[in-house]
Amino acid sequence: MNVASDRLASLAPVEERGAEQRSLFRRWPAGVSVVVAEVNGRRAGLTVSSLVSLSLEPRLVGISIARDASLHELLRDAGEWTVSILSGDQEHLAQHFARSVPPIALWNGIEVREDDPRKLVGAVGWLTVRTVEQFATGDHTMFVGEIETLEEGVSGSSLVYVHRGYRSL
Repeated sequence: MNVASDRLASLAPVEERGAEQRSLFRRWPAGVSVVVAEVNGRRAGLTVSSLVSLSLEPRLVGISIARDASLHELLRDAGEWTVSILSGDQEHLAQHFARSVPPIALWNGIEVREDDPRKLVGAVGWLTVRTVEQFATGDHTMFVGEIETLEEGVSGSSLVYVHRGYRSL
């Protein structure tokens, strides 16, 4: 591309640029997890593919959550959240927490750990995270958290999202 075509591309409507961005990133595999926050007995979870390790010292991770997501306000208020990194056979959980399930039915039939009902049974691993920073990033908020606990599960495969579908690796 030359300078003129770069300038024209930058003037394209937001919807068109967004579609191009989504199209490209659908081709790049992303790990799948469920992030859960709870405040005053109100617990919500959301399928997230934006989990990223940010730093080893201190141990920091980040997630990007749309401001209109059901989890957003609860996550802002919670201060602490958990991540269940899904195993290759947990596509049903990814789909469940990706839909707009009414809060009253969100946890029906979902197996959670006895020691922490914010963590899903059978995951590849679990994190308990304390929010240390929040940044507005366009129509999302980037939550940066310090890992308080980290556990590995026993599953041999992980769930990824690529080409508009879930795959086991």
